[in-house]
Amino acid sequence: MTPPRRKRRRPPQLPTPPPPPPAKAADGPERPRNPERLYTIAGPADGARAELDLVTLIVAHFAPTPSASPEQAAVLRLCTAPLSVAELSAYLNLPFSATTVLLTELITAELVQARAPIVRQALPDRSLLEAVMHGLQRL
Repeated sequence: MTPPRRKRRRPPQLPTPPPPPPAKAADGPERPRNPERLYTIAGPADGARAELDLVTLIVAHFAPTPSASPEQAAVLRLCTAPLSVAELSAYLNLPFSATTVLLTELITAELVQARAPIVRQALPDRSLLEAVMHGLQRL
């Protein structure tokens, strides 16, 4: 006697939606739509940018003003505590290049300050700190 075979349960098949109509250009053949987002954050007229690295820390000095753009206001709100440029780029969902243009504007307006990250080798040696601690305990 053979055991009965089990039938697999499959979710009900939903009808597939029809594909969207392709975008047509007014002067030429059909072109596929570009899914990438374009960014229009314009920097200074000379095109200069601040020397920022992914690990450069950004700290805001002031709260956002009503005349600030939404991106600038978001940076000023996020940077009440130091944040790296990479973190800002991720939180704002902007590419690094657009973030550096935005931060350059804020640095030139003196609304934020760029700080170099803390280098681990510049910190005192642990044995030195322990010696100082033991010396203070003996007093």
